[in-house]
Amino acid sequence: MLDIYIIASVWLALAVLSTILANRLKISMALMEICVGAAAGYVAARFFDPDILKPNADWMKFIAGSGAMLLTFLAGAELDPVSLRAKAKEVTLVGLIGFLAPFLGCAALAYFVLGWDPRASLLGGIALSTTSMAVVYAVMLEYGFNKTEYGKGILGACFVNDLGTVIALGLIFAPFSYKTIILIVACAAIIFILPPLTARLTHIYGNRTAAIRTKWIVFVLFSLGALALWSGSEAVLPAYIAGMVLAGSVAKDEFFIRRLRTLTISFLTPIYFLRAGYFVSIPAVVAAPLVFFALFGGKVISKIFGLYPVIGRFRESKKERWYYTLLMSTGLTFGSISALYGLTHDIITRDQYSFLIAAVIGSAVIPTIIANKAFLPEHLLEAPMADEEVPQLDRVADVWETGDIDNYLKKKGTR
Repeated sequence: MLDIYIIASVWLALAVLSTILANRLKISMALMEICVGAAAGYVAARFFDPDILKPNADWMKFIAGSGAMLLTFLAGAELDPVSLRAKAKEVTLVGLIGFLAPFLGCAALAYFVLGWDPRASLLGGIALSTTSMAVVYAVMLEYGFNKTEYGKGILGACFVNDLGTVIALGLIFAPFSYKTIILIVACAAIIFILPPLTARLTHIYGNRTAAIRTKWIVFVLFSLGALALWSGSEAVLPAYIAGMVLAGSVAKDEFFIRRLRTLTISFLTPIYFLRAGYFVSIPAVVAAPLVFFALFGGKVISKIFGLYPVIGRFRESKKERWYYTLLMSTGLTFGSISALYGLTHDIITRDQYSFLIAAVIGSAVIPTIIANKAFLPEHLLEAPMADEEVPQLDRVADVWETGDIDNYLKKKGTR
């Protein structure tokens, strides 16, 4: 046990270092954790033993896997069902093209240009087909686009894009058998059973026992994850579906989501992203930079050529089109999850994994910087929010629930 505590303390020290650096450099914490993990892996391989921090120990896999499941659930829970219904055509079309264009383009690039085998090429296409909800959501919050119909459309398209990635990962690489049918039936059942059952459980016990909803959600995710692994699929698939199903109910409780997010981001996902970075071979990327540029260029270019004409059907402003397109070209969380899945299941080699992670990191940073520097649609932020979008807050209890005290004070005429 002493060795486990020592190793765990080192991983958490790396997590603290990543948080400090991310804050200082003003970049995504997940991105910094991958970079710090890659540096730690290089130092370990160069001066010590590559296995010194036990990245393949069962307890490490469990913590990292738990982080991936809960993070995926939270991504699905951030979904706004009302906005999706209102902009169903836009988010569906943009999301599907955002997945298919880079999936097909990067898979073809890996197979015909880089000479990867078919399975590795398909895995590469999946890993590079994603859009980073973490990066996009952070940008939306920073500039206030999350309150506009424009920002809600981008977020909805991101969800559809990433859902296509998660489903493709499960369908292409999971062996189809009677176990797969059981998994599909279980996922279909949670769509109808989970919301009312969760609401009933919360109504009876929510205010009487400690963290009953957190325990319930973690129980559901672990159970579905076990079923997915038993069927040969990936645990993040049912977790994403569970998050989307509960987006209209449980996710409205900001205090509950905040608690679950704290548990996930403070302990579980740092281990996941640090471990994902630890497997990156920096010498391999440095030795063959053209492979990295090919994968990065393939992802971004295929996204732009696929999405820009489609987004033009819904947006007339040139800035709005380019900003929308470039944010949809980012990638991070699901790209790293897919790449790590391929490495741990011997679908890709460690060098191929390193190139994919490097391309994913590049897509998280470069398109975002270009979008914010050159194509930020400031005019959308200058327009006042439509009356129908302003919440009607009549009671102090509503303010406590939503946290929108400014709107409450305006309504009461005190501001």
